[in-house]
Amino acid sequence: MNKRVIFSVFLVIFSFSSWGFDGKKLDQLLETLAANDKLMVSVAVTEHGQPIYQKAVGFADIEADKKADIHTRYRIGSITKTFTATLIFQLIEEGKLSLDTPLANFYPQIKNAEDITIAMMLSHRSGIHNYTDLPNFFATTYVPKSKQEMLKLLASLDSDFTPGSKASYSNSAYMLLGFIIEDISGKAYAARLQSHILDKLSLTETTFGDVKNDTHRARSHMFQQSTWQRVPEADHSVVLGAGAIISTPTDVAKFLSGLFAGKLISSASLSKMKTIKDGYGSGLARYPFNDKTLYGHDGVIDGFISYTAIQEDDDVSVAVFTNGINYPLNDVNIAVFSSYYGNDFDIPDFSQQAITLTTSSLKRFEGVFASDALPLKITFFVKDDQLYAQATGQGPLPLTPFSPFEFRFEPARITIVFDSNGSGIDVDRFTLQQGGGKFPFVRE
Repeated sequence: MNKRVIFSVFLVIFSFSSWGFDGKKLDQLLETLAANDKLMVSVAVTEHGQPIYQKAVGFADIEADKKADIHTRYRIGSITKTFTATLIFQLIEEGKLSLDTPLANFYPQIKNAEDITIAMMLSHRSGIHNYTDLPNFFATTYVPKSKQEMLKLLASLDSDFTPGSKASYSNSAYMLLGFIIEDISGKAYAARLQSHILDKLSLTETTFGDVKNDTHRARSHMFQQSTWQRVPEADHSVVLGAGAIISTPTDVAKFLSGLFAGKLISSASLSKMKTIKDGYGSGLARYPFNDKTLYGHDGVIDGFISYTAIQEDDDVSVAVFTNGINYPLNDVNIAVFSSYYGNDFDIPDFSQQAITLTTSSLKRFEGVFASDALPLKITFFVKDDQLYAQATGQGPLPLTPFSPFEFRFEPARITIVFDSNGSGIDVDRFTLQQGGGKFPFVRE
């Protein structure tokens, strides 16, 4: 549900080599990352709906000293939207709803409700302001909220644009879609999910919201002050159809396989879910991998970050769930698909240690830098003895020195190397390295 911003996102492209699943090397990668406090993660790969790889590393709950295993269940955040969209298309196929049905039929108090259709809500074209973008919203998420309270909040939101004119991610629309599922079916979302998806696919490790005394539930962590620490978690009533499902990677990978195999909705409905416009489908996103096309979704809520995708032609599904990460999840996703398709991938070397530089040394790097290779500027500044880099339109990133001229933001695998030679460090020039790309910057 949260938004994460880094300087840029680059997809690493590999060339195909021999087809073969390299589970041992993937094990080594995950174990190396866990041993160096880069992530706590569970990974599953299914082929034709059957698991062919399952691996969990790190802790389910570090305070309880409880290790994760393949049955550990994670909050999957916005991957919930794929389930919600599937339930909506099932109602459409039952003749109880249509893509052209106006929101006003259910919630006329929402701004522009008469002009907003179910199709617009599914594809993030409703214009309903994203309630999780409200100032200080996440400070209020730990207290349960009723449906009436959430509807009052959603009704108070302004419209961001004319419905249907463009796309902008909206948790608000999916919260409302979850309510509409309940209104039409006469059941709680959890009951409809159970009978129309979970039971049909025998997904026994998936629930909507918390289950009392759940011994397999992962807890949320962040890497702070050089250690993993538990962090608070939002109440499921605040996210509902937009992000309240808890599951295992294996269950979610099976769900994607079942969805694409026609076990839940028709091929015509699936085609509508897969139709991408302005970057969004209806509960699905599209990702490239070499000459393959993947469909899936990702999710972020509290310290949980999740990703799932299916390669439809090969019927291979991947799910990667973390409850604590200090490393780019995209790099792990690429490694998993690379393993399946027999591509090589690197296991990072963490032997180099961070160093400490004086404040006066850090201040030499302060200034604004630009590049002909990227359409952004980066400003360096020092605050409280910490060097920060802030790209145009983005938040500041704390940089860690690994030499007098090399700095890193490891959660995004960003490395900044200032020019150096025998006569010293050139503080007017540096190279930004990320995702295999190298981009020179000079001081303005």
